[in-house]
Amino acid sequence: AANAFCDALAVHRRSLGLPGVSVGWGLWAEASGMSGGLGETDLARMERTGFKPLTTEHGLALFDAAIAHGGSGLLAAAIDPRAAVGTGPGDAPVAALLRTLAGRPTGTPSGAPVRRTAASGQASADLADRLAALPPDEQGRALLELVRTHAASVLGHADVSAVQGDVPFKELGFDSLTVVELRNRLAAATGLRLPASLAFDYPEAGALAEHLRRRLVTDGDPAQKAAAGAVDPLLHELGRIESGLTALDLDDEARGRLARRLTSLLSAVNGGNAETETGASTGTAFDGVESATDDEIFELIDREL
Repeated sequence: AANAFCDALAVHRRSLGLPGVSVGWGLWAEASGMSGGLGETDLARMERTGFKPLTTEHGLALFDAAIAHGGSGLLAAAIDPRAAVGTGPGDAPVAALLRTLAGRPTGTPSGAPVRRTAASGQASADLADRLAALPPDEQGRALLELVRTHAASVLGHADVSAVQGDVPFKELGFDSLTVVELRNRLAAATGLRLPASLAFDYPEAGALAEHLRRRLVTDGDPAQKAAAGAVDPLLHELGRIESGLTALDLDDEARGRLARRLTSLLSAVNGGNAETETGASTGTAFDGVESATDDEIFELIDREL
């Protein structure tokens, strides 16, 4: 928000005939308060997307150039054109804006299209065709290897064995930035539209691989594939609701209303029959909610979500 304000202020001052320039800086090689906490994995991730660290000399030269340029909003960064367009080995998918700024890397014929690290539209069909020729267990192994390979690369591991199929991504060291990079890589590799919350919705490599298998393999029923794809936005919304619940301070009446609504939704998911964790039908997952303590209610909500 602060950066957006500075950008708008520079534009406003320019419109009044006053001096003003807002510079968006790339990474500086010299550690500072903002970059001092970056580790080798973080730096490697930034370099894969095309950003290289600025030396102090280079940064000051860009500052002088920005002042002399006359524009109100400028980007001052060291960009590797080949990485920024995704032509190098192991390059991560990059934003279209950055690829445009970087231009065409040296050695790429002017009439040739710039290739991305992985294909997009055709990738899904090609991968689905290869998977369709495999037995289900081999499909799962192939996709698990795909997920583990990209996860290891995002985390900076040279060996895929560092990512086990049953270990949560959070325990492996993933954060809000690295899960998005993993999503981008898998979207490019599979050609699927995947939500940013993918690694939170399917928090282990094994679960994520199985989700991708359901999305990619129709098993003779296209409706199953479409249904699997429709689950992603619903899971995203549930995650948003779950986050909102933790911030609410509800009275007993509001808790009861919320519990009844959640019971209705759970019943719809279970085909009209709300069940407990053991699978036994109870008629309602929130029987006795009026006499439950606050902690018991929130525990039940967390479990059912």
